Amino acid sequence: MKTRNPGTLLIVLLVAGLLLAIALLVMTPHNISNLVSRPDPARDYGEAVSRADSLREKAAKDMNQQCRLQLMTHGGKTDRAVILVHGYTSCPQQFHELGKRLHVSGSNVLIAPLPHHGLLDRMTQEHSLLRAEELAEYADRVVDIGRGLGEEIVMMGISAGGVTTAWAAQQRDDIDLAVIISPAFGFKKVPTPLTAAVMNIFSVLPDTFTWWDPERKAEAPSSYAYPRYSRRALTQILRLGFAVQEDMKRTSPEAKKIVVVFNPNDNEINNELTRKIVKRWHSHNADITTYEFDASLELGHDLIDPNQPNQKIEVVYPKLIKLVGS
Repeated sequence: MKTRNPGTLLIVLLVAGLLLAIALLVMTPHNISNLVSRPDPARDYGEAVSRADSLREKAAKDMNQQCRLQLMTHGGKTDRAVILVHGYTSCPQQFHELGKRLHVSGSNVLIAPLPHHGLLDRMTQEHSLLRAEELAEYADRVVDIGRGLGEEIVMMGISAGGVTTAWAAQQRDDIDLAVIISPAFGFKKVPTPLTAAVMNIFSVLPDTFTWWDPERKAEAPSSYAYPRYSRRALTQILRLGFAVQEDMKRTSPEAKKIVVVFNPNDNEINNELTRKIVKRWHSHNADITTYEFDASLELGHDLIDPNQPNQKIEVVYPKLIKLVGS
């Protein structure tokens, strides 16, 4: 019987160890510890309005007019301020109609464009520059403004805006209610265990742009949303989501209450991963509830923008307004 060569065995062990190290490196989210909150709340209504005006003025000169910051107020601080956070490649106009209804109900409403969003050139590649750090800073700044707009703060976001809202809910104790709609913690095409690996790989590969609607391409609705997405930008949204997941391993969310809204027909995001995150929040005894729209409604991923085809806002909006408590 032959004895295995010790040198060969050593090489096998080294190769196996190297492969294991590479696998762990690829499967582990990186560079998320710096995504921390830096609150600087507005002291009163006047300062909040001034900060909102400043954000609007600092926006790019070539912004689509429909995509500029929207501030709907009652001329003073109200019982409730609602912050609405649109999705990736969309802009504040996505939430305009819902914002109007919340304003009529008595709330001050703030809808600010995400970084690199809302440009008049819908074919721009600007949104590929989006960084998780910018989303975190954005979340802090809109909550800071909200502090001066209402006695209570409600933050509601969808998709990338849902992840941004989740991050704020994990970090900020001055959010009374966070409504997280179809958050993009992961994507349906990517198995949950591989989400981190895909994020890490695509973050270093050359960026590519893909049509949301391969058939209609640049003619896809709406007239103010970008018709393509950047894979590099998607990795940054996932990165912020992993920062939420890492922080929740140690601490409970700071927001007083969280509602997570599910759409079972969503073909874009990973509901399974979101349910795992909800379960983790529950383990901290957080005040968190869920709501799921009926599958028979056949809602698309963007269930907010009335300009998307086959919308059912007369079903969706009343439920969301009820969740807000208006």
